[in-house]
Amino acid sequence: MTVKHLSVDYNKVNEQGTFSPGDTLSGRVTVVTSGGTKVQCFLVKAKGKAKVTWHKQEGQATRTHEDKRKYFHFEHIFIQDKNKGDGSEIIRSGRNVYPFSFVIPNTDMPSSYEGKWGKITYSLQAQLTQSIWLVHKTKTEFPFLTKSEFPFASKSEMIIIGLKEQQYATRISFYGSAKVVMNVTSEKLGVKQGEAMVVSVEVLNDSARTVTPTFYLCEKQTFAAQSERIVHTNETLFGTGDPIAAETSQSTTKVLSIRPQLHPSFFNCCMMRLEYRLKVRLDGPRDAEIKLPLVILLGSTKPLQQKPKRSIWFKNLTI
Repeated sequence: MTVKHLSVDYNKVNEQGTFSPGDTLSGRVTVVTSGGTKVQCFLVKAKGKAKVTWHKQEGQATRTHEDKRKYFHFEHIFIQDKNKGDGSEIIRSGRNVYPFSFVIPNTDMPSSYEGKWGKITYSLQAQLTQSIWLVHKTKTEFPFLTKSEFPFASKSEMIIIGLKEQQYATRISFYGSAKVVMNVTSEKLGVKQGEAMVVSVEVLNDSARTVTPTFYLCEKQTFAAQSERIVHTNETLFGTGDPIAAETSQSTTKVLSIRPQLHPSFFNCCMMRLEYRLKVRLDGPRDAEIKLPLVILLGSTKPLQQKPKRSIWFKNLTI
């Protein structure tokens, strides 16, 4: 086997290392050989796709729900055997570098994302075919960010106006042996990654015990395939407010910070979406909770973490 190394790399277009619709994706495929190597086909592919898969037990059988969508698929062929299989095309011995360039379509596409039962990926894959039995492949993913300012609102839905300024409040009352009323007000509906928001809680505690508000960030992932839906939820503790003593009323304010690594809300994928809620729970004579809608917006991004590039080194094994 004369192919010793195969790798694919790309050039960054900004400090964050991300790509968006309309950007030029360029790079190089590197091949190292120990001698002249006959090749049937040698190419690099650029792909953008979304895929959803989950399994559901139905009686004794397991049913698989799966769907996928392709956003783009380009190929750049470096070498192709004109005689269709005789391997007459040759890569010379040593290190060989092949440049490539693609223009990402300037259309609305969702950002890179990986959830419980689905993911949205953008990748480069190099493939070197020597014969039907000998095919070398290597792949690397590149981070992609949508250009949509509001990827949570499709064109058919109402666009939220004044997202950054809008306040939201609600009230809940419940009765047991006594009355407890909780009023929650969120400073704004839309919060950027890494930004802080102020949440105010007013509690009228007519019960005989102390109650304490607790704040949670609720994440909801929805996946769709074959006319079926599945939901995955997750709760993260945001913080705890001040205790409210029995037979008192008190207002408390909490500053909650959105983690910079938190993925923004999105709705611009037909197979999956990501939503958030702010939940305030009050432990007391009868536990109660209030959920407020929360939209996480893309903030001033830092360089995104990406999956490590996968290069292939081939070694001769002596048995």
